Amino acid sequence: MKSNQTGGSPAQYELEALSEQETAAFAEAMAKLAFPGSVLAVDGDLGAGKTHFAKAFAAALGVQDIVNSPTYTLIKEYEGAELPFYHMDVYRLSLEEADELGLDEYFHGNGVTLVEWASLIEPILPSERLHLRLETTGAESRRMVCSPIGSQYEAWCIALGLKPVKGEEQSG
Repeated sequence: MKSNQTGGSPAQYELEALSEQETAAFAEAMAKLAFPGSVLAVDGDLGAGKTHFAKAFAAALGVQDIVNSPTYTLIKEYEGAELPFYHMDVYRLSLEEADELGLDEYFHGNGVTLVEWASLIEPILPSERLHLRLETTGAESRRMVCSPIGSQYEAWCIALGLKPVKGEEQSG
């Protein structure tokens, strides 16, 4: 696994996973830092590995159930070893529909929330969260860009060994 960072505000951290196993290892390492009320806002193109990442993250939380994409159910709730895991897919929702669902109860609850296609509902996401963008760079390789919003998520990036690079323009 190779890590680099990209500049911008807030700080952004880039990680290149060369295989599905490295992507899963990154998800597992991140899950070990989770606390009640943690929110991961995950984005990426179709097939970029959002659900693969969510499965590895859930497994590291101790979720025993099969985790799959909640595309049609919107929200799936799982019991982890210590924390509940809330897996959302908001791809098919408008911002208004998402707001009416009361997602903030999950965001501010006792569990860990992972939202796929999170940028679609950014205005209603909590003010502190970790935004993760997955990009396909090869058959199994992925570029993952972490944008911590809030000191707790900045601490995650530091704990994961990522260092910010300042002064570079983020390609968009």
